[in-house]
Amino acid sequence: MSYNKRDEETADAGLFYHVDKSVVLQEARVFNSSPINARKCRLLLTKIIYLLYLGEPFTVKEATDLFFNVIKLFQSKDTSLRQMMYLVIKELSGIAEDVIMVTQSLIKDIQSKQETIYRANAIRALCLITDPSMIQGIERVLKAAIVDKTPSVSSAALVSSYHLCDVAKDIIKRWFNEVQEAINLKPTTGGFASAASNYFAGGQSAANQVIISASSINQYHAIGLLYLIRQHDRMAITKLVHTFSGTRSSSGFLGGGSSGNTLKNPSAVCMLIRFACKVMEDDPGSTRRIYELLEGFLRHKSDMVNLEAARAICDMRDVSSKELHPAISVLQLFLSSPKPTLRFAAIRTLNKLSLNNPAAVAPCNLDIENLITDQNRSVATFAITTLLKTGNEASVDRLMKQISGFMSDISDEFKVIVVDAIRALCLKFPAKQVVMLAFLSKVLRDEGGYNFKKAVVEAIFDMVKHIPECKDTALTHLCEFIEDCEFTKLSVRVLHLLGSEGPLTSTPTEYIRYIYNRVILENSIVRAAAVSALAKFGVLCPDSVVKKSVHVLLTRCLDDVDDEVRDRATLYLAMMNNPGLGEKFISNDATFALTTLERRLVEYINSPIDNSKEFELESVPVISKSQEEEEHRRKRDLISEPLLSVPTKEPTNFVSSHDQQAIYAEKLSSVAEFASFGELFKSSSKPIELTESETEYVVHCVKHTFARHLVFQFNCTNTLNDQLLENVHMEMQPEVGGLIQIAAIPANKLEYNVPNVIYVAFEREDPEELPDVTFTNTLKFEVKDCDPTTGEADPEGYEDEYPVDDIDVSTSDYIRPLYVSNFEVEFQKLEENEVVNTFALDKEKAPSLKAACAFIIDLLGMQALEDTSIPKNNRVHTLLLAGTFLDGSKVLARCRMTFNANSGVAFELAVRSEDENVSQIVLMAI
Repeated sequence: MSYNKRDEETADAGLFYHVDKSVVLQEARVFNSSPINARKCRLLLTKIIYLLYLGEPFTVKEATDLFFNVIKLFQSKDTSLRQMMYLVIKELSGIAEDVIMVTQSLIKDIQSKQETIYRANAIRALCLITDPSMIQGIERVLKAAIVDKTPSVSSAALVSSYHLCDVAKDIIKRWFNEVQEAINLKPTTGGFASAASNYFAGGQSAANQVIISASSINQYHAIGLLYLIRQHDRMAITKLVHTFSGTRSSSGFLGGGSSGNTLKNPSAVCMLIRFACKVMEDDPGSTRRIYELLEGFLRHKSDMVNLEAARAICDMRDVSSKELHPAISVLQLFLSSPKPTLRFAAIRTLNKLSLNNPAAVAPCNLDIENLITDQNRSVATFAITTLLKTGNEASVDRLMKQISGFMSDISDEFKVIVVDAIRALCLKFPAKQVVMLAFLSKVLRDEGGYNFKKAVVEAIFDMVKHIPECKDTALTHLCEFIEDCEFTKLSVRVLHLLGSEGPLTSTPTEYIRYIYNRVILENSIVRAAAVSALAKFGVLCPDSVVKKSVHVLLTRCLDDVDDEVRDRATLYLAMMNNPGLGEKFISNDATFALTTLERRLVEYINSPIDNSKEFELESVPVISKSQEEEEHRRKRDLISEPLLSVPTKEPTNFVSSHDQQAIYAEKLSSVAEFASFGELFKSSSKPIELTESETEYVVHCVKHTFARHLVFQFNCTNTLNDQLLENVHMEMQPEVGGLIQIAAIPANKLEYNVPNVIYVAFEREDPEELPDVTFTNTLKFEVKDCDPTTGEADPEGYEDEYPVDDIDVSTSDYIRPLYVSNFEVEFQKLEENEVVNTFALDKEKAPSLKAACAFIIDLLGMQALEDTSIPKNNRVHTLLLAGTFLDGSKVLARCRMTFNANSGVAFELAVRSEDENVSQIVLMAI
């Protein structure tokens, strides 16, 4: 056989390029020849595997005939031929019929007294062809293979059992003792030999030719199977960790572990660390003991184990800096490792930790800086983004210089990650906006794809919004960008921003030239956006000269070839000629909640009964543009995941606050007991936790307010796998009178980890009274013990109860947030029903004006207007609020506040409403 060098690109064009199925089926008679030609048979088996790999279809008859020709090779003693035969048997078993006929031959090979290398292959083939109903017949064979002293045989049996768990879990569970014994088995001694060397040799292999591995990989397979068998038994998993953790401290883990049971395979130890983390998650009381175990594994001789233990410590909840120190020290050592995989794993773990605890990672900054020039671009990107999160204000200039030289060497995907990190740094250190804006404007001029340019533009958008000092410069950079922008979507977004922010700057005429250039030079979509931007300058700019210039430019647009551009120009000219229209349609910051509008329109179209009525636009909530942007940002943050991030949980479906309210209303209306309550006025913005997330029973409450009724929705989860709760109900006791319980809907049962809902409804005796009341709550149920593995419950149970936290009903539950486009005008209209008072918040409740704003908004349940929820000044601020009271009256509030570092926040609250009594009620909430 020739071993001349072959061209890699034409490798497939040689031996198998012209393989035809019909020819292969005809050549299959070579399996019947005597004596067997091992070389020809191996070559033909390889062709069959190649055809199957390419997806060549075999009929059932063809596959069956081929299968029974192949199994005649059982009479051959050639090792490599037998291994290829097992591979073909496995591939054909899913197509051919009567494959079970080969069972006895496979069992004979498995039970062979000679240590043949293909015993493991026979086990895998046997488990694949065996029908689930007949697994009990080969149980004895597999149990013996699991405890075989040859590691390859034991591993094959363990992995096959792992796959059989899906179809025969009850049988596999009986093998627990054998699987546990397999972990402690010591392999027999033997020589190392290769069957592959004889593949095309044509000679016979030695009968006892077998590879004995010293890696103890069967421990990894065994401990994985042990967990699969006992995964629903918390105590068994705890015992598993205890048994195989070894002695890691003076007292051991959970009272000490036997050093004889210590795992030797690093992969198995990593798996054990993950089991220990699961134990810690299920039982918070074991956190300290698990931490001691993890800290011990930081000193393991395997780098893999060190990294897994360090990652587990960094992922612990509420871990202190002192507890993090050993893990960070280990990761810091790996940052300078010559192995790229170790550097990558260490920097990725530190990057994830820096998201929530940048101070803990800061001591590693010097080592991380050395990785900026790492040859591996993933490592370098992680290093940059980590430094951007952990660096201080003084290091920003140096980091920007290093990043500038780094950006040209990486792909767009990595550039997006770096830009996102820089955007976060801009908001963290606004004083460095000049340096970072210069960097962003430079990379905006560089070559790049849409996603990269979009990330840079959005970063500049955020700077314009949150850092007023850089607005003029940022808008200028964006104007220069659209002069040569190849992406229509980005041009439209920039023009929209210029139209919104440009008229409010000191020199609005500076931007009009750039915008009108788009009308002359761009496609119709961009021209239409430019017309809209120009119109905003004409309406919003107070300068009459600017208005006149814009009017002239829009008049020229009436001759555009595109009808959309002409229509927009006509519309906006009419608005400029009629100031009232411009005020209503351009200056007004109000918009509809688009997700709710879309859902209501779909419901309207799909409902033939309601089509006779006009669509009620008043039923769609009106919100501000800033609220809409905030919803978009929340959605983007929720669904987006950086390219290099570590996956944690399944993505969560995003639901806007308005949609959530509609979902609650639809759900409650379907309950017969609540049908007479009328329209839902308000629901809690987020569920209230009544228990800790780690307790036996997790309970959250959502308050629903109707005109005369209060409905409490309790979302309950049972976290105990050995208990079934039945007839689960909540007993609520109000501390004051005035409320009568009229309905209680229990949950029939609470199974392990299956959420269920309880409802309790109260009616106000006096519709005019809105009591502020506290409820004491007790969860009552019948407990039935059950088998954690099968879920079967005992027929008899016993009554039990579980106290949960109190629930407060306050004034905020009777006020719904409301958006008002022009606060000053509306506030003046309600001057007659004003009540005013002064209050103070100590430093504990309000350590800053921002905290005071959040506290007051939450206390009153109203909507902050005109971006006043975030103070622009650290000492003086005015918070504007609006809401709708339970009786439908509009409520407005103006809160003027000052902050003193010694005494806290003092504020004057002025409340105006359509009803003076309502104003008084709102004021008394403070």
